[in-house]
Amino acid sequence: MANLVDFVNSEYVAKKDFPEFGAGDTITAYYEIKEGEKTRTQFFKGVVIQRRGTGSTETFTIRKMSGAVGVERIFPINLPALQKIEINKKGAVRRARIFYFRELTGKKARIKDKRR
Repeated sequence: MANLVDFVNSEYVAKKDFPEFGAGDTITAYYEIKEGEKTRTQFFKGVVIQRRGTGSTETFTIRKMSGAVGVERIFPINLPALQKIEINKKGAVRRARIFYFRELTGKKARIKDKRR
């Protein structure tokens, strides 16, 4: 049964070429929104909190501050409405899931840039 699921995922799920990113990176995700008959592109810019899952079920969570309120959004990597992903900054973090970032405020909430 698992082989059948892998076969269907590899054959029929369209692969999108997004850049490599991980936790701590600041990215901008552009996605399409339908409002009635019109469609428009909206973006969500923030810090990647986590990536989870594998293959077609992979998701990533982005967190941004909207005023004084933290907003998180989970995107499936194979979302048809997801148009492109831009990496704004590479962050140097030691963990794959930075949930501790939710409690940080002010200067402590800054993530150092990764050296290249």
